[in-house]
Amino acid sequence: MTKETSRIALYAGALRIYQWPKNLVVFAALVFAQDLTDTARAARSIAAFLILCAVSSSVYVLNDIVDIEKDRAHPEKRHRPIASGAISLKAAGVLMAVLLVTGLVFSYTLSPFFLVSVLSYLALNVAYTFWLKRVMIIDVMAIALGFVIRGVAGAIVIDVSFSNWLVVCTLFLALFLALGKRRREIGLLEAEALHHREVLGHYSVPYLDALMVILAGTTLLTYTIYTCSPEVVQRTGTDKLYITLPFVVYGLFRYLYLVHHKRGGGDPSRTLVKDIPILATVLLWGLTCIAILYGTRLW
Repeated sequence: MTKETSRIALYAGALRIYQWPKNLVVFAALVFAQDLTDTARAARSIAAFLILCAVSSSVYVLNDIVDIEKDRAHPEKRHRPIASGAISLKAAGVLMAVLLVTGLVFSYTLSPFFLVSVLSYLALNVAYTFWLKRVMIIDVMAIALGFVIRGVAGAIVIDVSFSNWLVVCTLFLALFLALGKRRREIGLLEAEALHHREVLGHYSVPYLDALMVILAGTTLLTYTIYTCSPEVVQRTGTDKLYITLPFVVYGLFRYLYLVHHKRGGGDPSRTLVKDIPILATVLLWGLTCIAILYGTRLW
């Protein structure tokens, strides 16, 4: 690996590019509004995705700067570019500023209302970095709300409505994944958990397990209601979205299995890429949704 390539890899690590799939939620509105073939709206959704990638990366850099001392004592986070010293604090600050300014400027060019949603996402994450992550339950709710804001932002940028049931389902699913992350942190850090993240002292494995089971059921229930909702059937012109339910069931159960038996699931983005069954399930779910929503004439 050349020096230039190594440097690029370092900054890619600081940007946490592997976390960018979380921003794919902005395409939900485009897909479920059946506008995927509308090139203008598709282009706006792609632009919104790239903007959110830049803004979310700026937040990750900020978080790494603020938590640098704790990260250096963490068994995994100490290898991050900023914590390890591979990227200086000054360089990290410049990187954060460039990403943030670029993201906000392009947000405004897309839509002032989209800019408001991006600023809301930014404010939430700054509050999380400095305060909310230390408050039990509020910490995971803040993470989940970040997904909801991104989903709604995807609807705002193409000027379509976002189903209330889809918002609720996104919230519950994100809560489920966030709790899985907390559970893995407790298992990984064990007695040192409280030292690395204060809020972990308020959680216990049995408590998190109970919440995850509740949220798995709630997520499945809300998604089922969404797929069978008369409003959705009327709007999409199909009552066949329930066919995607088996993928959702398997995905939830697979994630629970990874959390309980493989000590995985701590980072949903890495799990999505590394666990082939979950990756295949998500892809099949997405393709099936597209086939149903855009091939209704075949039914």
